[in-house]
Amino acid sequence: MHRRNFIRLAGGGTIAAATASTLSACGVVGSQFPAEAVEAWNGPVGETDVRRRAVAYAITAPNSHNLQPWLLDLREEGVITLRTDRTRVLPQTDPLGRQILISHGTFLELLVMALAQQGVASDVQLWPQGELPAALKQWDDRPVARITLKPGGKPDPLFAQVLLRHTPKTDFDTARTVTPEVLAQVLDGARSPATDAPLSVGGTVNADQLPALRTLCWESARVELLTPRTMMESIHLTRVGPAEILQHRDGISINSPFVRAVSALGMFDRSAPPAEGSAAYKNALGRFEGHSRTAMGFVWITGPNTRSDQVHTGRLYVRQQLQATALGVGMHPMSQAVQEFAEMAPHFETVHQLVLGRSAPRSAADPTVQMFSRIGYIDGQAPATPRRPLARFVQV
Repeated sequence: MHRRNFIRLAGGGTIAAATASTLSACGVVGSQFPAEAVEAWNGPVGETDVRRRAVAYAITAPNSHNLQPWLLDLREEGVITLRTDRTRVLPQTDPLGRQILISHGTFLELLVMALAQQGVASDVQLWPQGELPAALKQWDDRPVARITLKPGGKPDPLFAQVLLRHTPKTDFDTARTVTPEVLAQVLDGARSPATDAPLSVGGTVNADQLPALRTLCWESARVELLTPRTMMESIHLTRVGPAEILQHRDGISINSPFVRAVSALGMFDRSAPPAEGSAAYKNALGRFEGHSRTAMGFVWITGPNTRSDQVHTGRLYVRQQLQATALGVGMHPMSQAVQEFAEMAPHFETVHQLVLGRSAPRSAADPTVQMFSRIGYIDGQAPATPRRPLARFVQV
């Protein structure tokens, strides 16, 4: 099917807009999914092994494009070895693998928390065989972390939010402001000794600062939408309807009746991105703009950019989101501007100027904006996102 037919059959861009609206985080469009696809959010039902129970909680961690890029080796008694599934990376939007390793940090933090909840402490060793190379094509199966279990884990108060934490991918309520006091609680309440890497947290709800940051969000989203290879990376990860969602249980899930009907008729083309100026493009950009325009504040994490810093960023980020959940605040990464593909370079520079007041980093030692998220309130609750079965992650 030609692109013009895709746009016409999409009813003015509904499909493309639905897909594009989730590019900044693990994706989900539509609130109803097969129960089996979201069963991970019920917790480790029936699991009695301490390590498997911990992994069952950890797979709910937020992660880029909902790729769930984790492999767990449980073959060594009393040890959990965390590796990267090298088939689950984003070479176009995340060519250096930074966001994938942040996703490993979110997993690792939930894993440690879930072990502690069972009275088990964790001795975490990052990169026991050395850090992964800078180039994705050179990645191998070396571990990201080796977690040795020992007695004495102390439950973390934030653990109560693990199965309640969801990422809202809708417009925020502009009638409800996020106060400076709430912002401070989000930023300060998430720290723990394990996440005290050389990272800094910051944010703003200042009305004078928000317009420039909102504009940055949707302008950088426009770049990702108009760069064919980056848009196609997301389209290829789109799962439409119950059958596909259950088959994959990852990526960008769409379950709206209209898109399901079009897909059932064989008219959902996933071979080309929407053309600039088309109805599909306008609707997709409009959705991004809505997310950006309704941001009632922003939070960020900055610091050096070594592989260890990237993992630590993920650990700190998920704690921030758990803290925000406890406060009833939605937190949604708007990650386009911090992506490192060539076409994004001007916005990568802008986000560093706006957040840090300095140029974009030139080396791993330079301060880097690792995470950049909008915050606000939504009506109701954000839906759970599909997760693959526990057995898909575990080597035994």
